[in-house]
Amino acid sequence: MQNKFSILHFTFSILLVIVGAFMAVLDTTVVDIIVPKLKGPLSTDMYGVQWVITAYMLSAAVALLVVEWVLKHYGYKWVYIIAVAVFTIASFMCGISNTLGFIIFSRTIQGFAEAFIMVTSQAILFSLFPPSKKGIAMGIFALGVAFAPAIGPTLGGYLTEYFGWRSVFFVNVPIGIVLVIFSVFILPETAKKEKYPLNFVSVVFLSIFTLALLIILSKGQQYGWFESEKIIYLSFLAWFGLLAFIISEYYSKIKLFSYSLFKNPYYTLGILVYFILLGFSMYQYFYLVPIYYEQIKGLSSIQTGLGVLGFGIWIGIVSLIAGFLSDKYSPIPVLFAGALIYLLSSYLFTTLNYYTPFMEAVFKTMPFGIAMGLFFAPITTLVMQNAGSKIEQAITTMDYVRFIGGSFGTALATNNLVFYKNKEFDGMVILQNRDLVEELIHKLSFMIGEKAKALFMHIEEFFSFNYGFKYVWMDAGFWGVVGALFVFMLVIIKLIKLRISYGENSK
Repeated sequence: MQNKFSILHFTFSILLVIVGAFMAVLDTTVVDIIVPKLKGPLSTDMYGVQWVITAYMLSAAVALLVVEWVLKHYGYKWVYIIAVAVFTIASFMCGISNTLGFIIFSRTIQGFAEAFIMVTSQAILFSLFPPSKKGIAMGIFALGVAFAPAIGPTLGGYLTEYFGWRSVFFVNVPIGIVLVIFSVFILPETAKKEKYPLNFVSVVFLSIFTLALLIILSKGQQYGWFESEKIIYLSFLAWFGLLAFIISEYYSKIKLFSYSLFKNPYYTLGILVYFILLGFSMYQYFYLVPIYYEQIKGLSSIQTGLGVLGFGIWIGIVSLIAGFLSDKYSPIPVLFAGALIYLLSSYLFTTLNYYTPFMEAVFKTMPFGIAMGLFFAPITTLVMQNAGSKIEQAITTMDYVRFIGGSFGTALATNNLVFYKNKEFDGMVILQNRDLVEELIHKLSFMIGEKAKALFMHIEEFFSFNYGFKYVWMDAGFWGVVGALFVFMLVIIKLIKLRISYGENSK
């Protein structure tokens, strides 16, 4: 009876942390769908409502810098419960917002809580499993976390269309209340509380760098990059923050990070893979796929969500398999297989365009879901296995580079969309026969009047966008190749160590 109760208690504990993390990650992608619909209710423009996303991201990134210190002082359980409670309250505040300022304030609180939910849920889950089952633990975590962005567009589109944009936030409230109540009575405390110093000066300077950099990356396109004085000032602020942080860390006896961890090649390369492959490359695809379905294929939000779900399902299924294989063999060969499939998926993306049938596009994106499923659990397990007692710092570092890398990836994708669209448009204009074009517009004007020229330009813009998209896909794939190189380096190091070990044993 006791054994059955323990298994039941163990299962409920897993569900509680997975649902919490799923809710937090889901909110980042669900909100993307409703942003254009907030302009009217909040009396603002598109640039204004973009701060609804940016504020969340900035707040979460800064919160990550103090998560480890909070967890060491107060443990996992109550930090997780309070974070879920704050996230739930902030979700309700977002739902009742009638002004842009209030929803940005609410999203800032929500983002701060999300950082704590993500780190604590991952740490709790990792601590619940024995050392031989850490891969399975991260596979289960990936099932919830990596799957959430895939169904976000579908759920966001459905809720917005049938229940209004406020429902996207209100749906978190009952879930959050249930999580808080059950977590109080069921969730075990798996962390040892200890006195842990914090280098507050380093936190301030790194926060300055982080905030300035993320605003540059998220708003650079709007402000005109380095043609804008705002971007120049923010760049100066970012460099100042980074330099001051380095000086603070160098001279201070209390370090914000344990830099000795980076002497371990598995840890360092694991972080780099996470930063480049996930942030610079995978985030671009996550950002670009909905744009492809909506703006190139002309599909509705719900159809777009179903298209994304086509590869999202595979993330959930393969994550569990990857976790099992990581435990049975090693995370590195699983990552190697994932890198090879990812390179294949990068090529398949370049074949997608306006003429690609919907189901064909869904099938061609499935390898991306398989590759991502093979990525998350092994890389997380690898980094955390080589972090020693610094599990919280390993998770915090991974989440921090996810924010920074993902911001770089999204900024690259946004910039490339504009650049290649304009390049293709200019190329089309150069190749056109002016006499034939003028004759065509003249004939169209007899049917639709003065709109003929505008219609022709819209067609030109659409096809330049369509043809330019191929190069945007290729750029995202380039960063995938760079990230895969770090995976191959892990394989080489693993083989060298096995050879050395075999040679020593043979003696």
